[in-house]
Amino acid sequence: MTKSKKQTELEQQIGELTQDLQRQRADFENYRKRVEVEKEQAKQTGKTQAVMKLLPVIDNIDRAVAHLPAELQGNAWADGVVKLSKHLDKMVGDLSLEKIAIIPGETLFDPSLHEAIQMDDAEGDTEVVAEELQTGWKLGDTVIRPAMVKVTRTTASVEQSR
Repeated sequence: MTKSKKQTELEQQIGELTQDLQRQRADFENYRKRVEVEKEQAKQTGKTQAVMKLLPVIDNIDRAVAHLPAELQGNAWADGVVKLSKHLDKMVGDLSLEKIAIIPGETLFDPSLHEAIQMDDAEGDTEVVAEELQTGWKLGDTVIRPAMVKVTRTTASVEQSR
């Protein structure tokens, strides 16, 4: 009888130890997954912070190219700035950074993409973007800076453009 009791105790200990081992493995697997998620989030946060610091530079280069004086057309230095802008656009695309597309008068106002800075007194039931005052940016699917826009109302049927 004692042998059977001893054997039952050993089997019970083996069962408890097996359950403990399974819990430890599950805990470790959960820990590993959590660390991977946190590492990816930290990487994304760092990328977002770096891009946010570059956005004013990108904005200034875009403004410089958009307001290139007529007398500098064909100037080697001005052409270099335009090429720099195109190169910067390519690099921005490689980072999954993209401008929030706006077509004045056609793009519906979307508070998740746009920040309304001004509002016209126009009548209508549909709010559309009348003018883009500052470019908005998305990093992947995340809006990192909404576009600052002037909003107007219209009665015309407008398709949402994104």
